[in-house]
Amino acid sequence: MAGTIRIGIGGWTFEPWRGVFYPEGLAQKKELSFAAEALSSIEINGTFYSTFKADSWRKWREETPDDFVFSVKASRYCTNRRELAGMSDSMAKFLGQGLSELGSKLGPINWQFAGTKQFDAADFEAFLKLLPKEQDGVPLRHALEVRHESFDCPAFFDLARAYGCAIVLAEGDEDGEVEGKSWPRIDEATADFCYLRLIGTREYEPVGFTQAELDGIASDLRARATRGDVFAYVISGAKVRNPAAAMALIERVGGEG
Repeated sequence: MAGTIRIGIGGWTFEPWRGVFYPEGLAQKKELSFAAEALSSIEINGTFYSTFKADSWRKWREETPDDFVFSVKASRYCTNRRELAGMSDSMAKFLGQGLSELGSKLGPINWQFAGTKQFDAADFEAFLKLLPKEQDGVPLRHALEVRHESFDCPAFFDLARAYGCAIVLAEGDEDGEVEGKSWPRIDEATADFCYLRLIGTREYEPVGFTQAELDGIASDLRARATRGDVFAYVISGAKVRNPAAAMALIERVGGEG
């Protein structure tokens, strides 16, 4: 395979995982290191709502294996605005909080947009022009998670491709919905990596998905890796099952590609 497949979950602090994913009695301060040994990546979600000190980023780097990678969800203050071109100050605050402390463990940044945000080519290109290629010497990769049907158009695909940004593919539940709503399913290769959020886990399935579903997802991830790196996160759905689903997928693809 041309690329590396990294599979994980969103965040690592979730009380129902204790005694299910995390062993009984494991100290909370050891949960990240435990999760990082079982998975190959984690999407940091808390950055959507808050900023963290540089010491926190440094601690996360030190508590994870050398080949582990984090993706980071961008601040909502960057993306939840009427005019995206005005986000430069918010972006500087977000990027300057300490992301570069992760060094080689910094994976893609997920710029998630609200479902009410519609595509406007001029405004969106102004946003893309603001995205830097590096922060403190650390290369940056950008992924765009859009949730309005107006983005499902060639003009958006062309812009993402021109600026080397991946379009996040959000795979829904049994009814094809993502987080209870019908987001557009955009499967376009616009960068040298791809970013998937897998949202269909069900609590009555011991590992979130059926064995056939896991086989199908794993096959799809291997196919995508022929074009570049793959980042896949089991998100939302029956969250208590997400670590088990991620580990089952890692077993099927052989860990990293």
